[in-house]
Amino acid sequence: MSTARAIGILGGTGFVGRALVERLRADGHALTVISRNRGKHAQRLLAPGVDLVECDPYDVAALARALRGCEVAINLVGILNDPGLGDSARGFERAHTTLTSTLLAACERAGVGRLLQMSALNAGRGHSHYLRTRGRAEELVKAAKIEWTIFQPSVIFGADDGLFCRFAALLRLAPLLPLARASAKFEPVYVGDVVEAFARTLRDPATVRQTYELYGPDVLTLAQVVRLTARAQGRHRLVLPLPDALGRMQAFAMDFVPGKPFSSDNYRSLLIDAVGGIDGLHRLGIEPTPIAAKLGDILGHAEQRQNRLDRYRARN
Repeated sequence: MSTARAIGILGGTGFVGRALVERLRADGHALTVISRNRGKHAQRLLAPGVDLVECDPYDVAALARALRGCEVAINLVGILNDPGLGDSARGFERAHTTLTSTLLAACERAGVGRLLQMSALNAGRGHSHYLRTRGRAEELVKAAKIEWTIFQPSVIFGADDGLFCRFAALLRLAPLLPLARASAKFEPVYVGDVVEAFARTLRDPATVRQTYELYGPDVLTLAQVVRLTARAQGRHRLVLPLPDALGRMQAFAMDFVPGKPFSSDNYRSLLIDAVGGIDGLHRLGIEPTPIAAKLGDILGHAEQRQNRLDRYRARN
């Protein structure tokens, strides 16, 4: 008996989304990736045979039409910073809480019976807008009639990630890196393991109404992440841990830098260690991938990508 499903995915063109789409397509599922701006995303970013549908995800009726015929919805949408300058909760509320509410209403209209919801470790804890809105989104999902599964990953690593690759780019330029919350702890989880967790829950009805913390086997401080990245690149770099008072000032200043490489809300998130308590990968029968097994490939890929960008800029 076939276990292939018709699945609608929000956030399918992002870091985790691209990996998940590739895996689910290989498993034989029929996939519809829903995007606000189809023109921004080249079709080549998606596996062959995947439908890319343009839709305003905040319009219940439009989203319901895009999900019509789907058995499962997957919500991967999330932001780490409000897109505007300053320290505001508006972007987080919209991306996490409002979107989840709209999606749940659209699923009910379209007859979608299952939702896989990406959240975050520590959702609902602390004072950051990011974690508080993630928590409120979880509350909405748990109160809905739909059959849900929630995933709470620690920071996710892999090719083109926002962890090792982000610091690798900074370390190309900075011999000294002042670092706020340098002692904050993480248990980075490999993107392939996250994708595997999503794939397995689709096959197992016992995962309905379950929440899975996803974290890897290595516990690292933020300073150790930076130093490990530098060593793997063969670079000698100094990390300067900032006292909390200076770290808050650094974050406040960055609130007004376009692109926000760091922010006050990031600082507040780092006040709680992103380490797990109940191993969701183990519960799903997945062996976690250690950082050492992938870091060389990840940074090699990042270096090649940066070299291509450098050559392109030199020509133009």
